[in-house]
Amino acid sequence: MACDVLVVGSANADLVVPAERRPGPGETVLGGDTVVSPGGKGANTAVAAARLGAEVALLGAVGEDSYGDLLLDSLRDAGVRTDLVRRVARPTGIAYITVTPDGENSILVSPGANTALEPSVVDSALDGAKVVVASMEIPLATVERTVAVAAEQGVCSLLNLSPVAAVSPATLAALDVLLVNEHEAAWLLGDGVPPERLLDLGPSAAVVTLGARGALVITGDGTTEVAAPKVTPVDTTGAGDGFTGALAAAIAEGKHLETAARRAAQVAAISVTRPGAQPSYPTAAEVAGS
Repeated sequence: MACDVLVVGSANADLVVPAERRPGPGETVLGGDTVVSPGGKGANTAVAAARLGAEVALLGAVGEDSYGDLLLDSLRDAGVRTDLVRRVARPTGIAYITVTPDGENSILVSPGANTALEPSVVDSALDGAKVVVASMEIPLATVERTVAVAAEQGVCSLLNLSPVAAVSPATLAALDVLLVNEHEAAWLLGDGVPPERLLDLGPSAAVVTLGARGALVITGDGTTEVAAPKVTPVDTTGAGDGFTGALAAAIAEGKHLETAARRAAQVAAISVTRPGAQPSYPTAAEVAGS
C-alpha cells in the first residue's frame, strides 16, 4: 500500500474514569463520570501520525458494534485510511482506564476484535509503505510477521514493544528501530543493565522514552539524550502512542532518528496537557508553534 506510514496494531474504545486514587485489592473506590473516547495503541499511533500531515493507513480489526463505528469515524476524521480495518464478529477492544489527579493512569485492556488480526493479513499490505509500525495488543505472531515482511520488502520497521512481551531473536534482529519505555527496557535487559545494551538484542537502533525526562536515542554511533518540554500534565493516556506516531511520521519524512525523537517528545508533551488519547494529539501547526 502506497503510504508514508502503515500501522499494524490495535483499535480500542477507551472508557476513562477519573478517580482520586486507584482501588487496592478487594476495594471499591467511587470515581467520576465515564468518558468514552477512541483509543488503542495502533489507532492512536495512526491518528498521531496523520495529524502531523503523514499519509497513514491502519491495518487492524474492530467489531460490528457502536464502538467500532466510533473508532472508524475518529480514524477517518484524522485522515487515516481505513480500507485495511476489518470488521469482525467479536466485540471491539476496550481499554478500562482510571486517571488520578496527577494525570497518571492505570489501564486494563480487553483485546476483543484485535485478536482476529491474523499474520496472513500482513503479507500483501506493506507494499509501497515507507515506514511500518507494529505495536502489541494484537497477536504476537502478527507482530513478528509484520517485522519479517518489512525486512523482506526493504520497508523501515518500527516496533513499539508495549505492552512488553518476549519476541523472537529473529524479530529483534530484523528491526530498524525498537521503541520501549525505561521500564520495558529493564524488563528486556534486567535491572541495572544500561539501555545501550538494547542493540545487543539485534535492532539497528533503539529509542527509550523516559516520561517527563524525554528520551534516549541509541544507535551504533552512541547514545543521545533528548529532553522533553516542561509541561503540567492533565492526562498521560496515549502519550507513548503519540510519541510513536510522531516518530514514525518524521522517519517517513527522512528525518534523522535524533531529530525525529525531538519532534516526538514535543508531540507527547503537548498531548499530556489535554484529556484523552486521540483527541489530545496536536497538528503540525500546533507543534511548530509550541
